[in-house]
Parts: sequence; C-alpha cells; structure tokens
Amino acid sequence: MADFINEFWSFYVAILTVVSIAGCFILLWVQSKAKIVIEAGKEADTTGHSWDEGLTELNNPMPRWWMWLFYITIVFGVVYLVLYPGLGSFKGKLGWASAGEYQEELKKADADYGPIFAKYQSQDLKTVAADPQAHAIGERLFLTYCSQCHGSDARGNKGFPNLTDKDWLYGGEPETIKTTILNGRNGMMPPMGAAVGGDKEVEAVAHYVLSLSGSTADPIKASFGKEKFAACAACHGPTGQGNQAMGAPNLTDKTWLYGGGVETIMETVRKGRNGQMPAFKEFLGEDKVHLLAAYVWSLSNNSSAVAQK
Repeated sequence: MADFINEFWSFYVAILTVVSIAGCFILLWVQSKAKIVIEAGKEADTTGHSWDEGLTELNNPMPRWWMWLFYITIVFGVVYLVLYPGLGSFKGKLGWASAGEYQEELKKADADYGPIFAKYQSQDLKTVAADPQAHAIGERLFLTYCSQCHGSDARGNKGFPNLTDKDWLYGGEPETIKTTILNGRNGMMPPMGAAVGGDKEVEAVAHYVLSLSGSTADPIKASFGKEKFAACAACHGPTGQGNQAMGAPNLTDKTWLYGGGVETIMETVRKGRNGQMPAFKEFLGEDKVHLLAAYVWSLSNNSSAVAQK
C-alpha cells in the first residue's frame, strides 16, 4: 500500500473490502431465511433447467453444510484482515510485512553463508577462481543474476558481450571485471551521422571499419571512408584499436557487439548505441561480487583447467 499517493485510496480499498464482505454475509443470511413450501397437489418449483428428457433442477434451498462453510470463510476473511495487511494502509495487529520477512530471510542466509563468503573475500581473485567450491558458487550466482543478458553459456547476444573470449571493452583483468560488476557500466556511443556527413559518407565509413578487421569491404568506399573516420578517432583511436578506458571497442578484430554487416555498422554510426550494465554492489554486496568476478574471469582464462570439478 506504500504506492498510494494519498489517504483516499487507502480508505477506498478498506471500505470496498469491508462492504464486499458484509454484502456476502447479508446475501447468505437472506438466502438462509428463505423458506420453500410445496403445497399438496402442486408441482415443485424449478429453476427452469432440464436435461436428459426430464431431469429437472428443483429450486430448493442451499444445503446447510455449504452455507455454514461459507459462513466460516467469511469469518476467516475478517480475522485475516484484522491480523494481516489488507485494509488499505492498515498494517494488521501482527505487524507482518513481506519486506520484513524478506529481511529476516536475508539475515538467516548471512548467518549461514556469511563465513563462507568472508573466507573467499580475503583471497586473491585468481586463487578464488581455482577453488572448486568457489567456482560452483560463482556459477550459481552467474546463472541467477547474469545469464538473462549474457546467456547461460556466457557467450552473450546482440548488444551483450561474450564473456568466454578475451575481447574486453573495459579490460579483462580480475580487478577490472570486479569493478564492472560492482559499479556497472554505461557504454554510450553518440550518433555520428551528422559529424560524418550524408548517407554516402556513412556507408563509406562503414566499409572502412569493415576493412580494419580484414572483413570484405568495397576498397574504393573504404578509401573514401578513411578520411571521414577522423570523426571517430577520438574514441576508437586513429587506427581503430579502441580505448578500454572509455569502453570504446577495438574495430580491428572480428568481434562485433551489435553485428558486423554494412547495414548494422551504418545504423550504429548514424544513430549511435547506448548499452548499460546495472551495478550489483548494493544488491549483492562485495563478498558475492568477489566470487562472481572470479568465475567470470575464469570463463576466458583456460576455464577447462580452472576449478576442476
């Protein structure tokens, strides 16, 4: 109920809930008082429903056991709303809250697993990566929090880096990876279409970028695009080898974050890109991130020899 912007909605929900329960009780009570008397010589009253050549539904009172069961559910609902949240912003007599229960579960988990995380926190990341138990914990953390973007095999997808190769936007050293997970990254390439020129110039730059990695490109367009590439050199460098301090990709290899076709590169130059990785420092804490970083580092550093199970 914390999302209510004023007390009106709290009262609205509470009144609507109480009226609904009271309405059910009144309807049930009225129906329980109804008497159906069948006079001698008259046919029994029916609901008008008939099946199978004469099977008729009689308009008889509801069974007493069913009515008492309904009364019990109404009483249960009233007791529940007194003890637990449900009537607008009323917290209930027991003061229970899902957030509080979640915090209690976190405290219990910290008490059970805290010593394990603390043990690895004091170790070097490469040492942690070589530990089978730490590797297994890091793998579970990765599958829970990272696989949605990078895939369960960590090979990434369009716009999400492959973590199993040695191509790193910000650097692949263990501490750099840990910093990335802790603080997140915001990789932004501005639209460069206007700076490069018109569509012909953008296409020429795309062919030049392809030629940097030895990919198939039109040599004439690439030659023209080399001059226009000067607008991109501030981030990617004059030779296109990128800048890890800025997260600017190396354009001389065949690793493409969004695709390596002419049309895709033209779209990137024309519209720019904006990729964000969330920070996990507050959510996971440094001890869990330490294990996670060690696991991610192991994926591209002879993972078959690291942490043998």
